[in-house]
Amino acid sequence: MTDSIEARPWLKLHPAGYPAELEPPDLTALDLFERSVERNPYGPCVHYFENTLSYAEVDRAANAFACALLDLGVQKGDRVIVQLQNIPQFLFAVLGTWKAGATVVPLNPMYRERELAFYCRDSGARVFVTMESCGEDAKRAMAGSDVRHLITTSELDYADDLQALPAVLRESARIEVDGALDLASQLEAYDWETPPSPGLTRDDIAYITYTSGTTGPPKGAMNLHGNVSYAAAAFATAYGVTPEDRVFALAPFIHVTGSICLLAVATLVGAPVICCFRFEAGEVLRLIEKWRATYTNGPLTAYIALLNHPSIRERDLSSLKKVLSGGAPVAPGVAREFEEVTGTYMHDTYGLTETTSPGIITPMGVRGPIDPETGALSVGFPPPGSIAKIVDLETGADLPPGQIGEVVIKGPNIVPGYWQRPDETAHAIRDGWLFTGDVGKMEPEGWFYIVDRKKDLINVSGFKVWPREVEDVLYQHPAVAAACVIGVPDAYRGETVKAYLTLKRGREATPPDEFIDFCRQRMAAYKYPRLVEIVDEIPKTVTGKMLKRRLREESLASAVPEQARPAPDDSDRTAG
Repeated sequence: MTDSIEARPWLKLHPAGYPAELEPPDLTALDLFERSVERNPYGPCVHYFENTLSYAEVDRAANAFACALLDLGVQKGDRVIVQLQNIPQFLFAVLGTWKAGATVVPLNPMYRERELAFYCRDSGARVFVTMESCGEDAKRAMAGSDVRHLITTSELDYADDLQALPAVLRESARIEVDGALDLASQLEAYDWETPPSPGLTRDDIAYITYTSGTTGPPKGAMNLHGNVSYAAAAFATAYGVTPEDRVFALAPFIHVTGSICLLAVATLVGAPVICCFRFEAGEVLRLIEKWRATYTNGPLTAYIALLNHPSIRERDLSSLKKVLSGGAPVAPGVAREFEEVTGTYMHDTYGLTETTSPGIITPMGVRGPIDPETGALSVGFPPPGSIAKIVDLETGADLPPGQIGEVVIKGPNIVPGYWQRPDETAHAIRDGWLFTGDVGKMEPEGWFYIVDRKKDLINVSGFKVWPREVEDVLYQHPAVAAACVIGVPDAYRGETVKAYLTLKRGREATPPDEFIDFCRQRMAAYKYPRLVEIVDEIPKTVTGKMLKRRLREESLASAVPEQARPAPDDSDRTAG
């Protein structure tokens, strides 16, 4: 496959008016925001529960934070860790860091001392901004690193004047962290001050976003300002996002889905972003209705939680017309149920930290087909200005349409590499192509399908089983709320398929054998799960991805060292 138009069959799938090309904007991520401030300074920028901050107010706070950073010795190119939930202060910290000419290192608020210590050392950050509740861990983690200043803030700062705190904040409390600077005090001290122009360009690093590899320590993808501005424009173009939209922050801002697909898109067009500290299904539904949210993107697990909430049918969600899901393949059954309940089609998307969010997307006006071979819902096709192809898993050679291999992507969304990891960069990015590590295929018409992660492949008696296919079948069972499938060691087959399930309300008594039989009737004998464990909750990351690695580790820890060889049955003979 080449970069020619003839090699892009998906162009025929474009809806009317959808461009074949998208020239990357000659803007930085900071430019996106500052242009919106100039266009509509008093328009809403952030809705936080019942409170609203205008673009001018957010700009004023970001200016103050930038001045505070400069007085702390931060220079152009320095790194600032931002470990915050979805609160207004995230915008102040990120925009203020850019106004000081520095780079943002977003970190998960769930990380603790040991994990944080690695990021402090690896990023070489100078300042650490975190939640008060994380302050003590952050303070200990800074020891022995280049971090010199700790700044803390509270989720209560912009919710104090509420008559009654929402449920998600009722256990919150203010915590004084000895030796830390208070963000609110810093903003007050530098209020109305304006920093000098940082002189940023598209080639400067906006974010160093850490992502875990299949082996080795986490590595920081360098999302350039040019990557961010292109990605924001690609999403806004694909989903027709305008200043009239209201963006709901369903994904966390510390993840590229939240920072790019939601926050950067909102600042590009000058729309408000609605945030509520962290995900709580009932509060999300309430705020979608209250603020008449129109556009969002989140992991499949978040939509499952919304569908399972008892109030979803009581809420008026009619405004929510632009719905995306990313981070994990969308089960067709969940997409159908979401549309039945809300009346809105869920657009499947695929992206990575290294693609600065959009890799392959299904734009508005397009419905992705379901692959008859794997049962996967198509993730669509590359955004304008980007291309993708499928290559052989072993050799890297281009594969023809219809064959399964590794997904590789090229375009202005691709990061230049990993922070201080030249070997990792050379392995993942070759001649501008990002080798994603994800397995998929492209049909002759141009539809792309994601089958699974290479590392999640289950080898049953030499036969390949992709967990996502088994999960899609399990989601068709009326009792299943969430499904996660892994491979576990098996003395006879090498590996066997195990499913972890959470059940919908009122279905707790469903026996595991029912799910095994359900799958047995719907898929090849070597694919259906031999083991089913019903759990209260499947472990997930803060971004909603299921932690299959943890489940594999727990399964190994509890496994019986050696099992007796089972008597052959039809399934064993079929599996060879």
